[in-house]
Amino acid sequence: MDKPRLVASDVDGTLLGPSEVVSDRTIAVVRRVRDDDVPFVLCTGRPPRWIAPIAEPLGLTGYAVCANGAVLLDIGADTVTAVHGELAPELLHDLASALDKAVPGCRVAAERIGTGEVDHDMRNFVIEPDYHNPWGSDEGRTAMRAEVLGHPAIKLLISHREMRSEEMAQAARAIFDGAVDVTYSSSGGLIEVSAHGITKATGLAEVAERFSVTAEHVIAFGDMPNDVEMLKWAGHGVAMANGHPAVLAVADEVTGPAGEDGVAEVLERWF
Repeated sequence: MDKPRLVASDVDGTLLGPSEVVSDRTIAVVRRVRDDDVPFVLCTGRPPRWIAPIAEPLGLTGYAVCANGAVLLDIGADTVTAVHGELAPELLHDLASALDKAVPGCRVAAERIGTGEVDHDMRNFVIEPDYHNPWGSDEGRTAMRAEVLGHPAIKLLISHREMRSEEMAQAARAIFDGAVDVTYSSSGGLIEVSAHGITKATGLAEVAERFSVTAEHVIAFGDMPNDVEMLKWAGHGVAMANGHPAVLAVADEVTGPAGEDGVAEVLERWF
C-alpha cells in the first residue's frame, strides 16, 4: 500500500511480545509515525484503565479503541468520549443462564463504564467468586452473581479453568445464535461477549472518520480473533506470525512475531 494515513494496532501479542514490554525498536518507529502527524491508534480488548502503561512510552496522546470497540478513550485527557453497545441487566442474566447450560462450571465478570474521567480504582470491573483470569491478575471487585449482572455492562466475560477459549466460544455462539458477539484474545479459558456488531472495526472506523481518513488508507495489526473484523476493514491488514489461524486467514500480509518487532518491521518501510 501507499504510505498509510492512519495506523492501528492491537496491544497484547502484537505490540507486546512475551516480555509484555514495548521494545525500543517499536517505541522508536511509533514515535516517528506520531512525529509525521499520522495518527497511531491503539485498538484493544483492554479497558481504558490499562492503556496508560502502553501509551506513555510510545508518546501517544490521541485515541484508543478499548473493550473491543465498545469504548473510545481520549488518552491525553484520560477521558472516555464514547460508549457503544451496553448490555442491559436483563440480557446479562439471560446470557449467564444460557451459559450455565452450555459451559457448565463457568464463572462470569462484567466490565462497566461511563463517559468522562477514567475510573482507575477498578470498581467498574466486578467478578463473581472463583472467576479465573488467565493472565493471573487479581484485578476485580468480587461480588455475588446477582450484583455482577445487575447493572449495564459493556462486556460480559466468562472464564473456565478447565477449558480452552476456542471450545468455550464455539459453545457460546451455538446458543446465542448471533444475538450477541463472542470473541477472545487469549486461549486460556476466557471469552468475551459484547453487543452484536460492536467490534474493533466499528471503533476504528469512528476514529478514522474523526481524522477524515478512509479505510483504504488505514493499516492495522493484530493477532487474535477479536482482531479479525479490524484487519478485514482496514485497507491493509497485517497479522503477526504468532497469530491465531483465523487472523492469518484474513490478513493481507503476515509479519514477524510480536517478540521480534513485527509491527516495526512493517512500519519502517515508510517511517
